[in-house]
Amino acid sequence: MKIQALLIAESSNAVLITFLIYIIGVFLIAGLSNRLLKNRNFLSEYFLGSRGLGVWAFALTLAATSSSGGSFMGFPSKIYTHGWSLGLWIGSYMVVPICVMGLLGKRINQVARISGAITIPDVLRDRFRSAPFGLIAVALIVFFMTFNLVAQFKAGSEILRTLLGPIDLFGQAASALPEGLTALSPLGSEYVLCLLVFGISVILYTTYGGFHAVVWTDVMQGIVMVVGVIIMLPLAINQAGIAAASRAEVEEGAESSGGNLELVTRSLARMVPPRKGTATLESVTPASDVEIPSGAWVFMDSENGSTRLFKIVKRHVLTEQTPTVEKADVWEIVSAGDVQRVRDRIAGNQEGDRDRTGVVALSAVDVVDYVYGASEDQQGAYVTGPGPHRESANGFLPLSLAISFFFMWAISGTGQPSNMVRLMAFKDTPTLRRSIFTVALYYSAIYFPLVVIFCCARVLIPGMESEPDRIMPQMAVELTSNIGMGWLAGLLIAAPFAAVMSTVDSFLLMISSALVRDIYQRNIDRDATEQAIKKLSYAFTMIIGLGALLGALHPPEFLQDIIVYTGSGLASCFLGAVVYSLYWPRANHQGCIAAMLSGFLAHLSLYCVGFLQGKGFSAFKPWDMDPVVVGLLASFVIGYVVTLMTPPPADDLVKKYFYRQRPMTGV
Repeated sequence: MKIQALLIAESSNAVLITFLIYIIGVFLIAGLSNRLLKNRNFLSEYFLGSRGLGVWAFALTLAATSSSGGSFMGFPSKIYTHGWSLGLWIGSYMVVPICVMGLLGKRINQVARISGAITIPDVLRDRFRSAPFGLIAVALIVFFMTFNLVAQFKAGSEILRTLLGPIDLFGQAASALPEGLTALSPLGSEYVLCLLVFGISVILYTTYGGFHAVVWTDVMQGIVMVVGVIIMLPLAINQAGIAAASRAEVEEGAESSGGNLELVTRSLARMVPPRKGTATLESVTPASDVEIPSGAWVFMDSENGSTRLFKIVKRHVLTEQTPTVEKADVWEIVSAGDVQRVRDRIAGNQEGDRDRTGVVALSAVDVVDYVYGASEDQQGAYVTGPGPHRESANGFLPLSLAISFFFMWAISGTGQPSNMVRLMAFKDTPTLRRSIFTVALYYSAIYFPLVVIFCCARVLIPGMESEPDRIMPQMAVELTSNIGMGWLAGLLIAAPFAAVMSTVDSFLLMISSALVRDIYQRNIDRDATEQAIKKLSYAFTMIIGLGALLGALHPPEFLQDIIVYTGSGLASCFLGAVVYSLYWPRANHQGCIAAMLSGFLAHLSLYCVGFLQGKGFSAFKPWDMDPVVVGLLASFVIGYVVTLMTPPPADDLVKKYFYRQRPMTGV
């Protein structure tokens, strides 16, 4: 045990060193990027990098921005919870580059250069000479990006908490935080400390370095992401294969021979989803205080002589004054292989001090099976469609929803303003063509391996349904610890951390540019000096970041749900309006505003109906179709009808953007 403790301490210190090297690299890039702002037009350089991005910079900054905390936190949690069907759920992401760059890339770059636009609201405003259109676009961007920023800040903080948790110095620093500060968040002092470290780091380098800092940190982060996934893949398959062979010994009718991935798949096919519910917790020795950490395990004998295993979701403290806790949230592990795996992990000290069997007793247990995936005729739910689901009798991914998610990723990705900004910054047409191929390969190297890795995670680490958003960093720690290279966890966890940082910095800069350029300069002070614009840009970037940091003190519970909402909502608002603006000479500002607002209202109304139906932050899905399909349909149809019912645009605008010969360098 002493040797093991020394190894844990050594690996924890190495993880901390890896993290510090990463942060130092980010700030060095920000410093070099700030030097590029000198002797150049501040707005164009700070927000667009002077429209001079080459293939690698353009491809990796677009890919890294799209691969957000959802890709490395929310997406793995979905895979872990629902199994192999996530391969179909994410399948169309490989054609996102063709849709995003092929449909809008060259044209939006041309229009932005003609008008001198720096932001997406800039493009829409100048295309129709309509100030209200620009302001509506700004309002929608700020609305959706604020939701997304808060979710990303939570993801970054959770990653850091997993990364730094075993380090004594980190625990001491968290305990030293003022009580008034830690009381602001229900997630505790460690989360608050991680939130401060992550938030302040990303705010400072984005504020100081501007667009070039974002782009070149995105390049570095993009490389870290793909390297992390490539390292994790063989480790996950090998270790999960060994665990699956061991599990087969306690599972009836199971074979323990075959390739590692084959064994993992067979083990998944025999799994039964856990049960969620509540129980009363009682101290076995009421006279003494008992701490029950979050994720604590309790084994108990059932009436028929079998053993039941429960995981307690939240931290509780039982005292002499309060020896019981009623209706505590619990998960019951059902599969025999999972129960044995937890026993093995406890025996190997992989669960830390979380076994509370014999210390805490459970009574009044009330747990419920998954609605889809728990019955005998639904065996193999983790390896077949539609995948298990706790609340829906149709499963996780019925065919109609799978089809709509094809549009969700492939089409709605095209409608993201954060991607459109990147399309305004590439250097020339050959850069665009090569980047389409590069980003498609990059996504393939990220998303397909993630499906395999986190299906393996179900075999290696049972019971993570209670905190699924932490499965990525937890899996990184698990894989590296099992091979005695705990220091490698620093690199692997840097992958999701990089994904979150690359998204946060892009969104911060996008909101800041919308406020400075589209509200202040275009509507309040047209003659603002470059020095004033520079100070405002720094100030807005920092204020927005601090606002998101404060919002993340009470973060959303489900990271991926927030990301899906903001992504599909932005697409419903912007795709129809932007496509009409770029490609339809007859389009006018009335029709495009109608397209934008109708998409927003149609999409929002489905989420409101879902909330009223008691689904929480989950939309009502007519015919199992995702809200983005309804939003896009409403946007394109209503925008088209309103355009034909209103006067055509001015002739000089049509000539400026559609018929004039334009000397464009390389575009």
